[in-house]
Amino acid sequence: MTSTSVEFDKSGLDNWSDEEPFEVTRERIAEYAAATNDPIPAHVKGDVAPPIFAIVPVFDAMMVPVIDVAPMNIFGRVVHGEQDFHFHRPIRPGDKLVSRAKAIGFEGKDNGSTITILIESRAEDGELVNEQYLTAFFRNVDAGEQVGDHAPAHRFDPALLEQDPLAAATAHVDDDQTFRYSPASGDPVPLHLDEQVAKDAGLPGIIAHGLCTMAMSSWGLLNAVAGSDVARLQRYAVRFSKLVFPGDDLTTQIWKVGSVNGVTTYAFRTVRGEDTVLSDGLAEIAD
Repeated sequence: MTSTSVEFDKSGLDNWSDEEPFEVTRERIAEYAAATNDPIPAHVKGDVAPPIFAIVPVFDAMMVPVIDVAPMNIFGRVVHGEQDFHFHRPIRPGDKLVSRAKAIGFEGKDNGSTITILIESRAEDGELVNEQYLTAFFRNVDAGEQVGDHAPAHRFDPALLEQDPLAAATAHVDDDQTFRYSPASGDPVPLHLDEQVAKDAGLPGIIAHGLCTMAMSSWGLLNAVAGSDVARLQRYAVRFSKLVFPGDDLTTQIWKVGSVNGVTTYAFRTVRGEDTVLSDGLAEIAD
């Protein structure tokens, strides 16, 4: 399909959204852990939040800046391209977080255009808890050359595939997964909940939330290489490559890349058979 030329509004860059408050409860953490089949006891009990829970407090703020840059008539073409979390500390019950977001750049590509969103969550005393980079991808839209900034790189080296993975972690997407994940995450998008809506959009049926798949990969990786300790995780990034469906069996394959200054970097990908559903995976773990 030929790309449609669209003009993005560069005056919409670098404008922080309104702040969104969120009070973290033990019950909401436990609900999220259950909704992602997380087996780590501290997450299941709600003692500390799983890493991808960090998306929950920012959900209302994260896409607002896109409206400042992209025209509304192309929003039917947008998909979640990449997500990159930078953690300063874990989220815990009782935290009163404030989140905001801003668009920092956009770029036209051969098959579509991206807008990069920077999101931050802070505690009520101003402590920075985490930063996130969300890349929104508009299919078959050409916004021209790059303006502003990209998200930090996290590309997977194909040469790693010549080696056996250091570890692998499996997960199963339950038939009711999306119906549990939607309320736990606050994501109401009907493609994940309504079979007819999904089919009307050209899909074979409802699809799993990409961030649910990412959450499943994260607890697998924490179990495999971080002693199930979320406090050691400093960065976790992926590109969403293919759709995942209820009933799918997933395997996250993990390779050690190297260690610098007490932090070990791992590359990973999540596959369904021969299909890579999460690519360009990068995790940084404190030793």
